[in-house]
Amino acid sequence: MPIDDYHGETFVAFVDISGFKALMKNREDAYKALSRFYQIGYDVLGSETNRINPNRVDGIFISDCGVLFSRCNGQDIENPRNQVIALGHLLEIIESISKRMIADNFMLTASISFGQFDYHERANFVGIEKNLMLGNAYLEAYLDNEVGKPKLEPGQCRIVNHNQDNNLFTLVEASDAPPFNRVVKNQRDSKHLYFYWMVPSENEIDNFTQNYKDAYNQKYSGMLKALRMFANNNDVIR
Repeated sequence: MPIDDYHGETFVAFVDISGFKALMKNREDAYKALSRFYQIGYDVLGSETNRINPNRVDGIFISDCGVLFSRCNGQDIENPRNQVIALGHLLEIIESISKRMIADNFMLTASISFGQFDYHERANFVGIEKNLMLGNAYLEAYLDNEVGKPKLEPGQCRIVNHNQDNNLFTLVEASDAPPFNRVVKNQRDSKHLYFYWMVPSENEIDNFTQNYKDAYNQKYSGMLKALRMFANNNDVIR
């Protein structure tokens, strides 16, 4: 189904499959990851719940990446309260895609930005298809996902705060309504809000964070153990 052109301010999310370069070493694993990513994206975005929503989310998927954007149809998107509603639905879409992917043992990262976004479907003919995506929202989401600081870790979803005086962020932080009850600021990172899609409530965020940190540290403990073992063996051989 073709995507209608869009021109205006909106939320844009840049989503990609974590560790896809490593997956590409095995053709079957890479194929499965892409196949599930595309199918899950199609199912979630094509659901009736999304299609009838005034803030419908559309998406473009290519390689291991997806660009999702809110339509904001008929909404005064300059109103921060309407922005909150549109952002809420986009977060729900990302949560649904992320949960289905993790069920198949694939992790995603997602960066979200608000701003100008233009999508135009250009003339097509056999053998080539041209689509144009422009705007600061797309660029900021892409750059944050690829080179943003601090580095996005597998499974993380965050919202770029390019204007710390923005009323939107004040409203989001003050809201206890789902999904914003799971959106929090990292004390060491004033540039983002983090969406903990994997937990049912804010009460579970600290528990998840600690478990995630422990798992991350165990990876380096395993590396250290391997290095010590082989280094010691090398000393014995000498």
